[in-house]
Amino acid sequence: MRRTALILGIISGIWGMIVGFFGYGYTEFINWFGEIPDIAEQVDNVNKTRFLALIAPIFALVGGGMAVSLPLVAGVLLLLSAAGMYLGFEFGAFTMFPITLCLVAGILALTAGLLKKED
Repeated sequence: MRRTALILGIISGIWGMIVGFFGYGYTEFINWFGEIPDIAEQVDNVNKTRFLALIAPIFALVGGGMAVSLPLVAGVLLLLSAAGMYLGFEFGAFTMFPITLCLVAGILALTAGLLKKED
């Protein structure tokens, strides 16, 4: 379970970084060029989106990296990452995989930490 949480955490962190780059870039693009009504409008809270675009993938990568040695901490970080991605970008075509992978990895890491079984 720990190795699976490691793999899923790293994959979701990398995918989350890609989504985060586009989320941050979108807010910056709209600031530079302005809104296009009904096509490209600024998000409600730019700072929240930018912060979550940065921190959520980092939590996933760190949680994935810690899954083998500290699974309880890793599980919490992975679940926080999933929540951050959901709050920052909602559930859509490009976010469904990183959010779901973070949730599964977090549950696996927490389960592995609570069972306290060495691999």
